[in-house]
Amino acid sequence: MCGRIVVVDTVEAIEKRFNVEAQNVQLEMNFNLGIGQMAPVITDSQPRQLQLFQFGLTPNWAKKQMYLFNARAEGDHNPEDDPNYPGAKGIIQKPAFRKPIRSQRCLVVASAFLEGPKNIGLSKPYLVYLQKGRPFALAGVWDTWTDANGNQINSFAVVTTTANSLLQSIGHPRMPVILDEEEEKTWLNPDTHLSVITNMLDPYPPELMNAYPISPECKNQKNNHKELIMPQGERLQPEYEFKVTKNIMKEGWGGGRRPQD
Repeated sequence: MCGRIVVVDTVEAIEKRFNVEAQNVQLEMNFNLGIGQMAPVITDSQPRQLQLFQFGLTPNWAKKQMYLFNARAEGDHNPEDDPNYPGAKGIIQKPAFRKPIRSQRCLVVASAFLEGPKNIGLSKPYLVYLQKGRPFALAGVWDTWTDANGNQINSFAVVTTTANSLLQSIGHPRMPVILDEEEEKTWLNPDTHLSVITNMLDPYPPELMNAYPISPECKNQKNNHKELIMPQGERLQPEYEFKVTKNIMKEGWGGGRRPQD
């Protein structure tokens, strides 16, 4: 499950990438953002504003605060996390998410996220990122809960789906739903039909992503420094960068002395 997010892009970079304004948003680099912390989001109700919501959704009807950090696209279906699951997206029936998936959707801004094998989690962590394009958006749902003192808390959950081959190679059966730029607009559009939304809840193409092992110190959410996300091994997939260079030879420009015969 996606329980840790990396946010290291500046407010200015986020504003430019998502065409939003960040009024009174104080955002610091977070290399290990976890449940209960404030994270940058863009909601369907204010699609031109960057806001900070709490990671871990509490439904508006809850009697006490909850921290539902992931919303399974399949809901109660696909308990085996079959990567080829072809069935219904049961998220639309889950009490905590059936209203948000219809009318309270958000983009969760991320630079990367952390994941580990299913059985040992962040004892063997990997930093997972997109090869091109940072920051990017995770699909999220949000809600507002009011506590006993009348304080309103805005919170969100990341929508997850079955793992692509990259996440499977890490040993994890699930991954967050990652949206491309066109899908972001559709996700935030309140007029988008529910069937279109559920059709978007698929794994992201693995060839556009990569991952590398990092320090298990990130298992402790209190640890938050740059060294946490430094590579501790090789990337899981090769990355190729092609560069074209041109050497210009300067000849006969009179910059030096002529050789003597």
